[in-house]
Amino acid sequence: MKPLYRFACMVTLLSGAYGASATEYPLPPDNSRLIGENSTYIVPNDGRPLEAVAKQYMIGMLGMLEANPGTDPWLPKPGTQLTIPTQMLLPDTKREGIVINVAELRLYYYPKGEDKVIVYPIGIGQLGANTPAMVTTISQKIPNPTWTPTPNIRKRYAAKGEILPVTIPAGPDNPMGLYAMRLAYGKGHYLIHGTNADFGIGMRVSSGCIRLRPDDIEALFNSVPQGTRVQVINQPVKYATEPDGKRWIEVHQPLSHSENDDPQTMPIALSPAAKKFISSSASDEGMIKAAIERRSGMPILVSEGEAVQDSTTMPEFLQQKDSAGVKGQPAVISQAVGESAEN
Repeated sequence: MKPLYRFACMVTLLSGAYGASATEYPLPPDNSRLIGENSTYIVPNDGRPLEAVAKQYMIGMLGMLEANPGTDPWLPKPGTQLTIPTQMLLPDTKREGIVINVAELRLYYYPKGEDKVIVYPIGIGQLGANTPAMVTTISQKIPNPTWTPTPNIRKRYAAKGEILPVTIPAGPDNPMGLYAMRLAYGKGHYLIHGTNADFGIGMRVSSGCIRLRPDDIEALFNSVPQGTRVQVINQPVKYATEPDGKRWIEVHQPLSHSENDDPQTMPIALSPAAKKFISSSASDEGMIKAAIERRSGMPILVSEGEAVQDSTTMPEFLQQKDSAGVKGQPAVISQAVGESAEN
């Protein structure tokens, strides 16, 4: 029997009312990183865009598109079965405070003294205004923030013909929303804050800050003490060997460096530890290569043995490949050594 923490015994149920907030998961033991389970959703004939479905299930927009490639983001086809990607591997880093993995556009909050992790979808810095990797703290909590665009932000908007005011007052029209938490990194220009528009959560849309939906930033703001540790990482490839011996890999589209980059085909740098995991005799290297090519943003079982070879347990996209397609080299596995931390 699987350990209970692997099932969808989340505090927030995923059948979800439309106003649901972030998703809480029981924290697995230190030797485990797999949490949650995916679910499915049949698109009704209600005219809602994909963002509305993503918000209902507390998922980011790109996360929904990674899991459901080819879906029309504006008007999903009624009757289509969508995968809700609520199974994931915890980032390979210290489980303390806030951990932000920009590659997967998720924020993980580990409340001190509580045996749980709370996961929020986020928006991050757009191309040219990247959210940098850092280890820092929450230096200030700001209710009803005003927004004073930096000189670089003003220049960027001016280049598009938009002249920003010197300061935008607090209120419902403020792009920072109703709550903000300043990070101690650098000159304090980076914040975790809300938004006055839901669209853009789970996408690269900000000027470098971390953006959350209004309900999520309110909950996080009220839970996180000033001085909380914050770590920003960039891990497009996550992997784990679970206590039952099963091996998993989760691959997200890497962050692009230029407008010419295609996140679905651009190389992903692999650390020495990741290369060791892939080349291990306990891993199915063909499955891993297919997972890196597919980049579904969901954990894929890559253990050798019956569980992997039995097609009834394989992801649908792999069932549709012929043997040459599964075993062949993907077009884009980088040979670079070191963590993928493109900032």
